[in-house]
Amino acid sequence: MTHSRTSATFPPPVMEARRWLEGVEFPTGRPLINVSQAAPVDPPPLALRQAIADCALHHDSAHLYGPVLGNNDLRAALAAQISDHYAAALSAGQIAITSGCNQAFSAVISALTDQGDEVILPTPWYFNHKMWLDMAGVNTVDLPTGANLLPDPEHARALITSKTRAIALVTPNNPGGVEYPTELVRQFYDLARETGIRLLVDETYRDFDSRTGAPHDLFQQPGWDETFVHLYSFSKAYRLTGHRVGAIATGAPLLAEIEKFLDTVAICPGQLGQFAALWGMQNLSQWVAAERDEILDRRAAIAEGMPQLEQKGWRLLGLGAYFAYLEHPFDLASDQLARQLVRQAGVLLLPGTMFMPDHDPAGKRQVRVAFANLDRAGIAQLFDRLQALSF
Repeated sequence: MTHSRTSATFPPPVMEARRWLEGVEFPTGRPLINVSQAAPVDPPPLALRQAIADCALHHDSAHLYGPVLGNNDLRAALAAQISDHYAAALSAGQIAITSGCNQAFSAVISALTDQGDEVILPTPWYFNHKMWLDMAGVNTVDLPTGANLLPDPEHARALITSKTRAIALVTPNNPGGVEYPTELVRQFYDLARETGIRLLVDETYRDFDSRTGAPHDLFQQPGWDETFVHLYSFSKAYRLTGHRVGAIATGAPLLAEIEKFLDTVAICPGQLGQFAALWGMQNLSQWVAAERDEILDRRAAIAEGMPQLEQKGWRLLGLGAYFAYLEHPFDLASDQLARQLVRQAGVLLLPGTMFMPDHDPAGKRQVRVAFANLDRAGIAQLFDRLQALSF
């Protein structure tokens, strides 16, 4: 095959991991524990599904093109929600709605970069960010985070060149789970502003942050929208993964460039998904709060169960949102370990090699557990299986 944009990157990791299940049978008493993907497996609550159905039946606009940057009512509602949560003052003109948060990232990168430019990604990185940079012809500059999984702004400063266009952070982090401290996010903002680059902060999991109130003060900074680009997803909060609804908050000049990308790729976000996101914002705040409490309880269950794994040499590197990021104790690369776990333990998880550049050996010792779809009993069962492993 000749070289192409898509051949410049690796296969989709979640799809690759699913192929490991082919031909494997799981006993009735030991069903597969799938902790490979960070997505709700349950549909939206019944009231929201009913509202979506009513919209499809009774609103002709649900089946027609809409504005490229999203419906005005949803843009205005998200601007108000962000303003309230972050004690800021946003307008609908600073918001774009996208077909999922992955498209939001892709659109922003396309609007900011040319071929051969550079974007700094802390490692372990979210693999779809890396994949899009590869396909866009943008060079990824990896920023190792070390044992605490927190990136160092001064290390990032040393990586900035005349080709650097942005630094992209994810908090709460995927895959690491860690919540970036307010002061750390502000330091990256100050660095980006000082050096004339953009700071992208993917806050897909902000609804499951264990902290109350605003996780950072970037929206309060004068002229924030000239430096800061906020990425968000409605998918996790309202279980709308199949509807693909994400968002961008930034300045109008950048959104005008982003509009070119969105118009070319999808013309407009799906109407039913946008309706669902708006209805959820207006009616499901208490339900989302309960979902958050449940996720935080599952996070606590991971922390409580770690001592039994630590006795076997495992180490917890990061925990939060939907994720636990672990260091395994075996003399085996994590990509090999992950494949063997399917057959030997009935566990499907992702190896750290999927979140790291090839030249960084740390990924071979690490694995990601996406625990949001496991209740406490499921988490206990997962830990029992991992504890019983021997290689």
